[in-house]
Amino acid sequence: MVKQINSTLSEEQKAVLLKGNTEPPFSGKFYLSKDKGAYICANCGNKLFNSDVKFDSGCGWPSFFEPYSDKSVSLTEDKSLSMSRTEVTCQKCGAHLGHVFDDAPHAPTGKRYCINSLSLDIKK
Repeated sequence: MVKQINSTLSEEQKAVLLKGNTEPPFSGKFYLSKDKGAYICANCGNKLFNSDVKFDSGCGWPSFFEPYSDKSVSLTEDKSLSMSRTEVTCQKCGAHLGHVFDDAPHAPTGKRYCINSLSLDIKK
């Protein structure tokens, strides 16, 4: 449940952040971005990921191998769509960000935080 709602969110952002939808793969503005800075929650501004941990996993969404801090994201089991996944939400406001997977052997942590561009902004 989202604790606060940013009134400037687009309808597409609301669908992802508030309803748990997923943007189409290879469509997000941050998918191929090489910009440096902190990726923040588009809803509340919480720091989520540092650009130094972003990598190209080929999945179609921005991928990161670890959160910015232990206060950045929360993980919960997601059994929707007849599968078991781990949902990633903003720890500060509860907004849906994406999912995390244990399938990134080339990343130092082995984790692939697969995050919707619509749920992110960047603070350069």
